[in-house]
Amino acid sequence: MFQTLVIQARVIVALTLRETRMAFGTSFIGYLLPIFQPIFGVGFLVFLFYLIGRHPPFGESLALFFATGVLTLDVYNKSSSSLMKAFTTNKALLSYPMINFVDTLLARLTLIGATYAVVFVVFFSGLMLLDMATMPAHPERVIIAFMATLFLGFGKGSLDAVLYQMFPSWQNVDKVLSRPMYFLSGIFYVPGLLPPEAVAVLKWNPVLHCVEWARTGWYQNYPDDVFNPWYPLAFASILLLIGLFSERITRKQRGGMA
Repeated sequence: MFQTLVIQARVIVALTLRETRMAFGTSFIGYLLPIFQPIFGVGFLVFLFYLIGRHPPFGESLALFFATGVLTLDVYNKSSSSLMKAFTTNKALLSYPMINFVDTLLARLTLIGATYAVVFVVFFSGLMLLDMATMPAHPERVIIAFMATLFLGFGKGSLDAVLYQMFPSWQNVDKVLSRPMYFLSGIFYVPGLLPPEAVAVLKWNPVLHCVEWARTGWYQNYPDDVFNPWYPLAFASILLLIGLFSERITRKQRGGMA
């Protein structure tokens, strides 16, 4: 049993290194671009709102409030969209007996998690150096929120991977369904301060709970009436089970190994 786990771990590490080469190339610039792209994106958004005189919905730092929301949503979006094509881009490798479908998903998730861990450290360290943020009130919550967001993206991405391989047009459908997430995930507002009618709708979005999770870690007295840590975890678990079950029962139809 232990030997089997060691072999699978080596397989995942090898696949992760392969994914790294495919995503970043071999140049130093290739490694930096995926790290600084989300940093520049959030930085531009914050700068734009500073120009129009926007005040933070909570706390004293507009940059911190937006960053906790935008980067959390970005982790979810990037993980789910990248995992969507994990089966198709690794189709040739799946002919090897020791490589299975879950390994390809875990390899991509590991790469995305490592990349965004660096993004978080660089960006929030920069904010603290610029006196635009303080140390998080509960660092452990920030870390757990990050892991929960990755898990949610893993669940969504595993199901997307099966749907995309069976129906390539699913990629376009998913893009349309994902667009409202920017406005439904609490990026620009505090959900707990909205009218009850709005909260009753927004609380069904699991990404919103991940954003709230991150903010309860950064802020000392953040209004977390809407936040439920078990909801995104349960939602992710259900998506993951459906995705893995669907992959199993459709493997022969898709030309995979039985």
